[in-house]
Amino acid sequence: MEKKLNINEWAVEDRPREKMMAHGAGALSDAELLAILIGSGSRDETAVELMRRVLASCHNDLGELGKMGLDELCAFKGIGEAKAITVLAASELGKRRAAAENRRERVQIRSSEDIYRYFHPLLCDVSVEECWVLLLNQSLKVIDRVRLSVGGLAETSVDIRLVLREALLRRAPAIALCHNHPSGNVRPSADDNRLTERLSQSASIMNIRLIDHIVLTDGAYYSYADEGKI
Repeated sequence: MEKKLNINEWAVEDRPREKMMAHGAGALSDAELLAILIGSGSRDETAVELMRRVLASCHNDLGELGKMGLDELCAFKGIGEAKAITVLAASELGKRRAAAENRRERVQIRSSEDIYRYFHPLLCDVSVEECWVLLLNQSLKVIDRVRLSVGGLAETSVDIRLVLREALLRRAPAIALCHNHPSGNVRPSADDNRLTERLSQSASIMNIRLIDHIVLTDGAYYSYADEGKI
């Protein structure tokens, strides 16, 4: 069995805890922060070196790291289930913090990109389709968001009555719809087009404005408003 290096046995320059205490968390690299979480490396490399190797496999992109599965992380020498779970839990906390900040700040929606940025932390890593409605006030500031449905990889079912009910309950004069395409293809489907048209017509009757419907992938999106289809 390989001997794990204790943090106290690392070279001084590889002791991220001491570095953090002396200079603050902002002074640490991504690899050093992750090394603090996993606690130890292996006989062949420190925890910092191990996490540098893992990050290199993800092009040093924390977003890509968050998409890795348990088995993928455990494939790295020096990472067992406990360490892999710790890394994945940290990734999830990062996404939840970004989502919480969006809700707390009462974000104002000025463009399709604002909707994309709002929902990206929630939906970028989801493996099935989810559809959400963003409830907006008269100034297009976010009142709340509601998940409407969770579907399979190819489709999701949305009840238009539920969308309008949420808007009426929260007295939202405007709404925006957003759903993800786990396939990575941002082009809307025929079902997406029908849903958008029916929702726009139904909302108009209730004097509620559908400002946009965003189809989101990790790194790109399609906007019905930008395309002149709303």
